[in-house]
Amino acid sequence: MGATPLPRRSDGFGEIRPTPEVLRNRSLPTTDFLPPPADGRYVSAVGAVPADVLARSTWQSACPVAASDLRYLTMSFWGFDGTAHTGEMLVNASVAAEVTHVFGQLFAERFPIEEMRITSPAELDAPPTGDGNNTSAFVCRPVRGQTTWSAHAYGLAIDLNPFDNPYTKGDLVLPELSSAYLDRSWVRPGMVLAGDATVRAFAAVGWDWGGAWQEPKDRMHFTATGG
Repeated sequence: MGATPLPRRSDGFGEIRPTPEVLRNRSLPTTDFLPPPADGRYVSAVGAVPADVLARSTWQSACPVAASDLRYLTMSFWGFDGTAHTGEMLVNASVAAEVTHVFGQLFAERFPIEEMRITSPAELDAPPTGDGNNTSAFVCRPVRGQTTWSAHAYGLAIDLNPFDNPYTKGDLVLPELSSAYLDRSWVRPGMVLAGDATVRAFAAVGWDWGGAWQEPKDRMHFTATGG
């Protein structure tokens, strides 16, 4: 995964291609980079961002949020392999408690997540491969196709299982190989659907779901700011 770059379109995104058969009902195992919860129960922690974590994140002085206003979260999640894992996330300090609460509810529902780790600068600059599925929050980048800062750049948005919950605008599908997941009537693990437990959990803390938008439709996206 992530090893085959796609040709770029004129808009800079990768060429949209049919979903490979192996990814049409995606259920890849999770690779542990943090120790899993010892007893299979939900565990979360909130703290200041360690220097080494900040260094491998996309944060820089030009970002619209100070490093001191971010928090480093670790949270248990269920993988598609049916095993409990520990993920990491950077979020705005103002929403840290509600984010850990929501993911505790997702854990209780056994909602599967493939990967939860901090986005690196190299990923922002890498050629598109169209197969990513990392659940993340803070990424210092603009809104897709625009120059204004995204809610992600403030640590106030989360993208959940992006491959299972694609972004669409016109003929653009992101990730670029995820078109099989545009059929929302074929319900597969990891999908977010209108009115489901995931949408309700975020709505209960005042977050909006991009899957309810008309254009673009951002099925992976939950936001504390509405954008």
